[in-house]
Amino acid sequence: MTDNWNLLGHEWAVDMLRRHVARGETRHAYLFAGAPGIGRRTLALRFVQALNCEKPVAPGEPCFTCRTCKQIEGMKYPDLSVVEPVDSDSIPSPSGEIRIGQIRDLQKTFHLKPYQSPYRAALFLRFHEANDSASNALLKTLEEAPAHAILLLTADNPEQLLPTIVSRCEILRLRPLPLEAVSADLIERGVEEDRARLLAHISGGRPGFARRLIEDAAVLEKREERLNDLQTLLPASRVEKFSYADKLSKDKDAMCQTILVWLSYWRDVLLRVAGAETPLVNIDRNMEIEFLAGWLDLSSARKIVSNHESALERLERNVNSRLLAETLLLDLPKA
Repeated sequence: MTDNWNLLGHEWAVDMLRRHVARGETRHAYLFAGAPGIGRRTLALRFVQALNCEKPVAPGEPCFTCRTCKQIEGMKYPDLSVVEPVDSDSIPSPSGEIRIGQIRDLQKTFHLKPYQSPYRAALFLRFHEANDSASNALLKTLEEAPAHAILLLTADNPEQLLPTIVSRCEILRLRPLPLEAVSADLIERGVEEDRARLLAHISGGRPGFARRLIEDAAVLEKREERLNDLQTLLPASRVEKFSYADKLSKDKDAMCQTILVWLSYWRDVLLRVAGAETPLVNIDRNMEIEFLAGWLDLSSARKIVSNHESALERLERNVNSRLLAETLLLDLPKA
């Protein structure tokens, strides 16, 4: 895969960025959009390597072996600043946010010349989790970025960001890869064929997430636990659902991850109700999904999916998580 910046998939994006570097047509800001684990951060780092490699194999083609390439790969390069969501103690957190102080800290150094490279780059991870003040501060940085500066943003969807920020970025919308490609990659990494196929489906065509699944068995175990809990909750009494809601709401990040797993399950049910030929994500739960699909009508299946999507959105807006969990569980179909 050396001809594709050592990346799996997204060839069109690599080709475009390689041309920008080789022709000196680099934009001052790029937005890498797509689902977590799809490769947006890796692609952004490869781009920084292509811009700053000490010994490029060809124009726009980094060597990946020089000191600069290795430092960029580890996000420990003097001319690369990484900004990611943090908690109230300024510690990186999956449930945190990007704050205005982080943008102001970056602004203090961003206009200085690079230490040792042609470009000074700033990588903003999960910028859809920036608060309003940070977003407005970044807009000012985008408007006044010096010629030697490159700003790289990652986000789930461009629509989650301020339109004025999006309009100043070159947008790369990264799509899931074919499941066969992800499965083949896992088999190359030593995963048994049937398991590789399962993990490819669970990942939804996201190679980064699929690789995480083979490296961290706890992620799969937790998924299994959450899906088992869902099966137990379907016939449960109101008292049992209230008790589970209380437990679920005590950890906002864990609650978010639980709802995401359940959402993928109900989307599979909706696909089967609708008679779609799209591959299931949760293929190991096929019999359960087929049963529920035969029991629900299209309107009911859509409503369940919509409820879960709405719960995730409201959780991000810090709505009362206990009340949110209770409402979600009480609206589940009684199987």
